[in-house]
Amino acid sequence: MPLYKSLVRPHLEYCCQVWSPYLSKDINLIEGVQRRATKLIKDIKHLSYDERLKNLGLSRLTTRRVRNDLIQTFQIINGLDKVDKSLFFEIDSGVRRGHSSKLFKKCSRLDIRKEICI
Repeated sequence: MPLYKSLVRPHLEYCCQVWSPYLSKDINLIEGVQRRATKLIKDIKHLSYDERLKNLGLSRLTTRRVRNDLIQTFQIINGLDKVDKSLFFEIDSGVRRGHSSKLFKKCSRLDIRKEICI
């Protein structure tokens, strides 16, 4: 596991906010790398994938990508990242229920942008 966590997983998660796959075939292909790595451990290879992850204290790569997206969004909104937040988000300035920091996805007329919008 230390080898996987230090050598393989960083390659699978590098800049995942940019290239994050949305097709199920691509998601399964990337998840298959972790599935195979966990199956190499002799004591738990007979368990199901989710049980192996639980036993090793790991989570699915799809879950980690969502977490990384949320962290990146937080950093952009709060100015911790040097990115113009108006390029990605519209923040509601009206008086509404809840809090004043509600995000809206910008509309796009091009199909390529629709797939990558947050």
